Amino acid sequence: MPENKWIQGADALNLLGTGSIEVIGRMPYSSNATLLVKIQGEGDEIAAIYKPHQGERPLWDFPDGLYQREVAAYRLSESLGWDLIPPTIIRYDAPYGVGSLQLFIDARFDEHYFTLMDRPELASTFIRFCVFDLIANNTDRKSGHILIDKNDHLWGIDNGLTFHEDSKLRTVIWEFGGAQIPEQDRELLRKNSSEISESLSELISEVELEALSRRIRYVISKKKLPELDPEYRPYPWPLV
Repeated sequence: MPENKWIQGADALNLLGTGSIEVIGRMPYSSNATLLVKIQGEGDEIAAIYKPHQGERPLWDFPDGLYQREVAAYRLSESLGWDLIPPTIIRYDAPYGVGSLQLFIDARFDEHYFTLMDRPELASTFIRFCVFDLIANNTDRKSGHILIDKNDHLWGIDNGLTFHEDSKLRTVIWEFGGAQIPEQDRELLRKNSSEISESLSELISEVELEALSRRIRYVISKKKLPELDPEYRPYPWPLV
């Protein structure tokens, strides 16, 4: 597969949006159709993850169109300048119809949250992931949904189960419960709450946008990350 490390940001978004798409194969262990693709255009090529709408299995608690939530998660991260989610767009002219395209991360795939959580130099990023998942109401932050690339940058993938209007937070990242939320992050949320709502307005419902705004206000006011409730163990399954 092509190397992705030199194609990031706007260049990656442009290629994701305009390049020709060749399906390489299906990713293992995915309940919905998740395809590895090669994208080529103007002398560059990248690998990406394609999640077609028609490959989604219906869920009783989430509306149709999980691929839009993958894009919403990316836009939330970008609105805050946090760089936590790989570049992700909607492509309408993809091989199996409309779906999300996300830049493939050339990660160290033997590593995940449980192997990384004790590295002190990563603690601040994990706290930021906790804030992100709390705001996005992530229902499925498994250990394997945290990747580390060859430059030690952490990325969050598989963000389709997010932004529900009801509280559904399920994550493996509870070691940082009670940690102080950095004031700079709280200030970013204050300044960018309107931009966040605008950037997500075409991807999630009005009710979900209102719930997102409430969660943002909660994070700003509480100052600390919530701790694990011993009466309710909000973990996803499987854990990895």
